[in-house]
Amino acid sequence: MRVQGRGRAGRRTGTALVTGAVAVVTALMTGLTTAPPTNAAAPGAEDLRRTLAADVREVRAAGGDVRVLAEVDTGRGVLRARAGGGTVPTPWNARFRAASTTKTFTAVVVLQLAAEGKLSLDDTVGKWLPGVVSGHGNDGSRITVRDLLQQTSGLFDYVNDPGLARALAEHFEENRHDATPAEKWVAVAMRHRPLFTPDHRHPRWAYSNTNYLLAGMIAEKAGGLAWREQVEHRVIAPLGLRDTSVPGANPYLPGPHARVTLRTPDGGRTDVTDHSLQHTADSGLVTTTADLNTFFRALAGGKLLPPDQLRAMQRTVDRSGATDDLAEWPEGGYGLGLRRTPLSCGSGYWHHEGDGLGSYTRTGVTPDGRRSVAVSVTSAGDTPDRVRFNKATRKLVDDALCGAGTS
Repeated sequence: MRVQGRGRAGRRTGTALVTGAVAVVTALMTGLTTAPPTNAAAPGAEDLRRTLAADVREVRAAGGDVRVLAEVDTGRGVLRARAGGGTVPTPWNARFRAASTTKTFTAVVVLQLAAEGKLSLDDTVGKWLPGVVSGHGNDGSRITVRDLLQQTSGLFDYVNDPGLARALAEHFEENRHDATPAEKWVAVAMRHRPLFTPDHRHPRWAYSNTNYLLAGMIAEKAGGLAWREQVEHRVIAPLGLRDTSVPGANPYLPGPHARVTLRTPDGGRTDVTDHSLQHTADSGLVTTTADLNTFFRALAGGKLLPPDQLRAMQRTVDRSGATDDLAEWPEGGYGLGLRRTPLSCGSGYWHHEGDGLGSYTRTGVTPDGRRSVAVSVTSAGDTPDRVRFNKATRKLVDDALCGAGTS
């Protein structure tokens, strides 16, 4: 079996100049650097810069041998910090594989199609993809498009197939350029019984990448274009996301980027930067921290969806039965390709994580879309303990969205 990898970026004199020099040296010694804020005069910007720098160090400590790049858009300026990489840190404008953060882009495409009357969230999978979801207790006539987007279908997650996992762990090089189409991975999921049958009165929740393969396939039928083309035409181009792309089977990351390496079972390391394994609607996006901030601010600010569809996207379901997911994300609900997590300063933030082959993405945007944060973490050898890692990244996001520097 071939494999597709998944996973659950003023002048000073005298004493001030000496102090600044010491700070730079200290930062380099700890593997941390910060970029000057684009609007240094914004109230609280310096406090937020210091907090961001400390949080980036904590994320790196939680992640192990990783590189961390974080960018905060306060609405009045941009603050950035990075750690790891020694003399070759992650470029400030680094491209990276967004992994499952792609799901939010896919959900936007489907919701735009719904707004145009080309599909309904209450349509069944069987209507659009007859016979695709069947066998071993799977029934596409009982699963709606809404179920796919909000992870309430109960379908087996194809990335958990034992054969696929074994192929990834033991035969990565042979599978590096694999570009198995979505429908074949759906067929892998259909070899397994579903976790549950959807109950639309009392939805049960379980994260499954299979849902977004199917959502992408339905978007292609309803929109008349390939999923990747619709993301390009409907999201990337209108927002001017110049550093975001859907490369498909092209294995190479465009533009500046960090190399991604993982440890092998024999204790060595393998470079996994270039591969074709993440190319479908559940994980196929390449982007930057700046572009992710632009995207999530536009989404929360109502620039991508009409009000009815945005409200539908932000209507969350309970995850209380999802024991594995709750270990990593203990609070909040899941909407249509969006998570909601509480903030310490009140309300909550919208986001979606991405965990891929040595590449991890974390995001957050305030409900009004005025402030956002994006974090890219790339492995230089280690795979983070995601419970500890997510705790550290949640603190970074909370500090970025609740801290000073906005007024």
